[in-house]
Amino acid sequence: MDRTFVIFDFSEVDKIDFSQVLETSADTLRKSVDGTRTFVKWENAVPTFLEDLETKSELYTYEEIIAILQTPEWTAPMEMPSA
Repeated sequence: MDRTFVIFDFSEVDKIDFSQVLETSADTLRKSVDGTRTFVKWENAVPTFLEDLETKSELYTYEEIIAILQTPEWTAPMEMPSA
């Protein structure tokens, strides 16, 4: 899989040109557990709007983003149902 990912603050979602990424709208973005961070992914050319993002992370590979998404910031602990 040759996709690249970048994480940024959800407050900057209005700067995304969804025609340049694989997500289709703000409604399809995954958010961090606290709702403050999100990310987009793309293939090939780096989206031009990235230069406008003030809170962007470094660029991540698929393997790197999977590891990040498994952290408590992105995946809430499962609660066991009470008996």
